[in-house]
Amino acid sequence: MKTLLWGALPYIAVVLLVAGTIWRFRYDKFGWTTRSSQVYESKLLNVASPVFHYGILFVVVGHLMGLLVPERWTDNVGLNEHTYHLLSLFGGTAAGALAVLGILLLLYRRRTNAPVFKATTANDKVMYLVLLAAIVLGMWAKLAHSSVSEGYDYRQTIAPWVRSLFTLQPDVDRMVGVPVLFQIHAVVGMLLIALVPFTRLIHMFSAPVQYLFRPYVVYRSRDESQLGARPERRGWEKSKL
Repeated sequence: MKTLLWGALPYIAVVLLVAGTIWRFRYDKFGWTTRSSQVYESKLLNVASPVFHYGILFVVVGHLMGLLVPERWTDNVGLNEHTYHLLSLFGGTAAGALAVLGILLLLYRRRTNAPVFKATTANDKVMYLVLLAAIVLGMWAKLAHSSVSEGYDYRQTIAPWVRSLFTLQPDVDRMVGVPVLFQIHAVVGMLLIALVPFTRLIHMFSAPVQYLFRPYVVYRSRDESQLGARPERRGWEKSKL
C-alpha cells in the first residue's frame, strides 16, 4: 500500500495533469475557460473571487516553500525552525482561512442566485468539494499537530519525500510515520492535481501573454464637421427608387 500511495500515485497524478492538459488544449480549446457567470451576478463575485484567488495564491506559495526548499537553506539565511514554524502556523492558517472564506462565498453565491445555480455542473460540484477538502484537511492537520511552542516538522519527512519524486527515486519510507491527517491531505492534494485538466481549474495555466505584444487600439474622437451638412431626420426616409 505504501508503494502505491507514495510511489505510484504521485506519478499517476502528474501524468493525468500533463496528458489531460494537452488533450484539453487540442480538443477543447473553446472550453478552456472559467465559464464565468459574471453576467448573472457581479456584486458578490467581485468580493468572493479576489478573496479566494489571493488566499489560494498564498497557500500555493507556502506549499512550494515548505516542500521544495530544504530546511538547511532556510537555516543558512537565519530562519530557524521555530521561526519557520510560527510563520507556517499563523501565515499558513491565515492563507487557508482566506481561501476557504472565498470558496464559501462563491458557493453561497451559486446556491442563492438562480441563474448561477443553473449554470453549475456536476463537474463544478466535484471540483469545489475536492478543493475545499484539500485546504481544510491541510489546516486541520497543521492545527491538530501544532502549538505555538512546537509542531510536527513535516520538512523532515513529507518534504524530502516530495523532492525525491523529482529524482524518480521516491523515498516512500519517509511517509510511513507521518500523521494520518497529513497523509490524507497529501492523497486529496494529489487527487486535486489529477482533476485540474478536467475542471474549470485549467484556467490557471492561461495567461494573457499576447496582450503584452498586441498592437495599440486606436481611438479617435468623433468630428461632427466631417459628417456632412445633411441634417438628421427622424423616422424612415422615403426611397428614391
